[in-house]
Amino acid sequence: MSSSSSAGDSRGVLYTVGAFICWGLFPLYWKPLHEVPALQILCHRIVWSALFVALVLTALRQWGDVRAAFRQPRQLGVFALSSTVLSLNWLIYIWAVNAGHVVEGSLGYFINPLVNVLLGRLVLSERLSRPQKLAVGLAAAGVAWLTFSAGSLPWIALSLAATFGFYGLLRKMAPLPSLPGLAVETFLMSPLALAALLWFEWSGQGAFGHVDALRNGLLIGAGVVTAVPLLMFAAGARRLKLATVGLIQYIGPSIQLALGVMLYGEPFGPDRALGFALIWGALALYSAVGARELWRGRRRQPA
Repeated sequence: MSSSSSAGDSRGVLYTVGAFICWGLFPLYWKPLHEVPALQILCHRIVWSALFVALVLTALRQWGDVRAAFRQPRQLGVFALSSTVLSLNWLIYIWAVNAGHVVEGSLGYFINPLVNVLLGRLVLSERLSRPQKLAVGLAAAGVAWLTFSAGSLPWIALSLAATFGFYGLLRKMAPLPSLPGLAVETFLMSPLALAALLWFEWSGQGAFGHVDALRNGLLIGAGVVTAVPLLMFAAGARRLKLATVGLIQYIGPSIQLALGVMLYGEPFGPDRALGFALIWGALALYSAVGARELWRGRRRQPA
């Protein structure tokens, strides 16, 4: 492998690891806003993300893809769906963090890769290898055990995994680079989000301007903390194989799990640990396949 390729891989790993560390630390950002309703936080996240992304697009002169997307009705329709699903994912996660369900939220992102595999089979008719089938089965067993032991479905985790899985599926149907894609999605949702914020303010329920400076700043900064990890991820993913990204992605939910248990004191007893262990076993099997593919790919490359 050439030195320039190695340097590109190193930068790619740094960018990608940085992105997943940021996503893993998200509970630390949303927790101080726990007194603000989740729907209002979501609306601020959309509006300030749209503004920040517009500034970045202007600075990088990358408006071309965005303008092209708005001239294609079919592509715009897919983005309208993807932005709706993404907004639902954001809303569920923000609510989960501030309602004391950080651990279950992390579970959603642990099982998301396996949900992607399942959606590929059900929607795109992709064939599953035997290890992939076993991994999906182990994950299903883990979810079943968590349901049995708790007496209810882990709906937060399943909702997060399903919405993010469908989001990825929709983005495959209307591919755009990460930044222009986020721009189209937030531009489509921002009129509704802004209207909702104005209504909250008019009805006396608005938080912005009526809370302390820290929380006002956090609401404004929601746009930056949304866009920056996506930009880092886009820069890293371009330099790395998908198998490498797949191995790195577990950093995010691992940090979230640690925060939920060690910082916020959420329960993680033997019953929950067994369910997680089954899912981690599924992820280990899934990741081993990705690592093997990555190793084979490296061996085929010239020195």
